[in-house]
Amino acid sequence: MQHTFVMVKPDGVQRRLAGRIIARFEQAGISIAAMKFMSVSRELAQRHYAVHKGKPFYESLIDYITSGPVLAMVLEGDSVIERVRRMVGATDPQEAEPGTIRGDYAQDIGRNIVHASDSPETARDEIALWFDDDEIVDYEMTDHCWLHGE
Repeated sequence: MQHTFVMVKPDGVQRRLAGRIIARFEQAGISIAAMKFMSVSRELAQRHYAVHKGKPFYESLIDYITSGPVLAMVLEGDSVIERVRRMVGATDPQEAEPGTIRGDYAQDIGRNIVHASDSPETARDEIALWFDDDEIVDYEMTDHCWLHGE
């Protein structure tokens, strides 16, 4: 099973979309391995967005992600990075397909509801940045029993 990092950003939390977003992942058969609702420190934000340091939008990105609570998650499943990226949609909501999270909910490229890791390396680094190993739960899904009438 593969892991990926997903964060419902402050605009998603403030617009009360976190539950709908989680439901989409669960309905797609993706499991939650870790989740926490939290305020993001400036230091954590700078570490998370270090790749963008020096770009014109960097400071506003840091200000935004620290402006309100986020819901950080580790999701698990087969090819989960690719699957989640397809479900999330294009970074720019104007280019995101209807039916994707950003296509359905995002209003602006700077307020695009959700972040999702874009590669196995990024997922590994982001998960390690946001979660300690003991916060990630390894469990077996038992829903196959009730789904199949067992």
